[in-house]
Amino acid sequence: MSHDQAVLNRVWCNTLLEELVRSGVEHVCIAPGSRSTPLTLEAEANSKLTLHTHFDERGLGFLALGLAKASNKPVAVIVTSGTAVANLLPATAESGLTREKLILLTSDRPIDLVDCGANQAIQQQGIFSSHVETTLNLPSPTTQVSLNWLLTSVDNALAKQRSVGGAIHINCPFPEPLYSANSAEMYAHYTKSVAAWRASNSLYSNTYLPSHLNAQPVSASDYVARKGAAIIGSIDKEAAIKAKQFATALGWPIFCDPQSGVSSDWKHHDLWMQSDAAKAQLSQCDFIVQLGERIVSKRLNQWVKGQAATFCSSQYIVVSPDAHRINQDHLPQTHIVADIEHWLSEQHLPTLLGEHAGWAAPLAEVANTVQQLALAQISNNDQLTELSVAVDLSSRLKGRELFVGNSLMVRLVDMLSSISANQVYSNRGASGIDGLVATAAGVVKANQNPLLMLIGDTSLLYDLNSLALLTHNVTPMVIVATNNDGGAIFDLLPVPEQQKQSLYQMPHGFSFEHAAAQFQLGYAAPETLNCYQNIIEQHFEQGQGTLLVEVKTPPEQASTLLKQFSSMLTEALA
Repeated sequence: MSHDQAVLNRVWCNTLLEELVRSGVEHVCIAPGSRSTPLTLEAEANSKLTLHTHFDERGLGFLALGLAKASNKPVAVIVTSGTAVANLLPATAESGLTREKLILLTSDRPIDLVDCGANQAIQQQGIFSSHVETTLNLPSPTTQVSLNWLLTSVDNALAKQRSVGGAIHINCPFPEPLYSANSAEMYAHYTKSVAAWRASNSLYSNTYLPSHLNAQPVSASDYVARKGAAIIGSIDKEAAIKAKQFATALGWPIFCDPQSGVSSDWKHHDLWMQSDAAKAQLSQCDFIVQLGERIVSKRLNQWVKGQAATFCSSQYIVVSPDAHRINQDHLPQTHIVADIEHWLSEQHLPTLLGEHAGWAAPLAEVANTVQQLALAQISNNDQLTELSVAVDLSSRLKGRELFVGNSLMVRLVDMLSSISANQVYSNRGASGIDGLVATAAGVVKANQNPLLMLIGDTSLLYDLNSLALLTHNVTPMVIVATNNDGGAIFDLLPVPEQQKQSLYQMPHGFSFEHAAAQFQLGYAAPETLNCYQNIIEQHFEQGQGTLLVEVKTPPEQASTLLKQFSSMLTEALA
């Protein structure tokens, strides 16, 4: 049989990509490169795949992350060899913590060109370390290795990913030549061993894992009579709604993280939990159910730490599909690894409320006081500030989706916003400020629903070239960039005053009007809250594509206003 390495490379890639499609992959993110030619051309040839391209591999990884978040399906990423691979690490680290399924298909030089001074060749095997669930280092395509082996090896990696989520890394070394006009028919005899698989629509091999939850470690009888509290963390909207119904049926206070997309009568807890009266009331709690993880509120985390430290493990229940440890304070805890909606459906609550139902009702009045104070601030004042953006958020969302950035803005949203039944996205695994625009772009591309994004100026600068991913977007999207000229979050932290500006905040003096123009996006810089509200509503109701709304504020304004509001709140609750 005659041999054409370029064709054989593509035979392997065709087989690999078809198996990924059968495992649920619909989206492939591709960066330019020559070494990745076999993967790229075969991805384009597969009509069941939707291709997304970007010139920056770091942004490409986050684009895939956003696609995976919104679609809840595995997303493949194709890059060339060298530092292109290394640029996928930030998004991979995030997915390792938040469990989105990424399949990293990294092209490589063949082994004889690694570690010998050859161009664009780095050590790619193991490059993602523990940030991926498993790594498959393929050999260079050869007829000496059967396609049966390729399929079972890929299926084994996919089975691990189905079990625990996260990213998997498949390293693909391709010898030259990379280009050929010859047909794959020349390898018909070689591909005959997987002919039955090709004629089917199923995976070549499959693995079914037994349930680890054969017996329920906790049942309703264990907690209905308790003075319990429910915490709803970073979970999808539908699960959050059911979690809220569950806690309401028990008569418990409900603490909702903004990532859950829901609020409760105990909203704004990060502000009122500091009051002595609230602390005294909450000290009665003797049972906590936490549904989901990654809680933003520092005070809520501190309360859990102090309260659960006196519990036994059966009094602090965490339910999450993530099998990894979710216990940052190393508390006595029962971690139930389960789908949250499924677990809730198996909790058969009695029709009558327990004797302690409503035990924290007085705190709902405290929360209402906070909300009225916050709303009064924006109804009596047309000033556009970071705080007014957070307070106004629920009125801007309506039925729209939200992507909230990190650093200062997510904390203000947690303190001051009231979100009800909205799908919320974020990158709160490693909580980095990199790749936020690209992740949001992936969310929009996956579900094509109107999206409001809140992001800080430093975060936007960090991921500025990912605005290119939104140039041709037609789905209504508004990026609200709060520009306080650097890292205003450090005004809330005890950093050294002498070095605060030069080494922490790092003021830049930039605005984003020309960046919006460069990437052909709409732009507005409102100066009043009313103007801000009208601009956003008009775009969502009548516009299309992406509008960048820049909210310019003095550097220390947010911390000053927050301190003033906290003082007002202390007086009101005294």
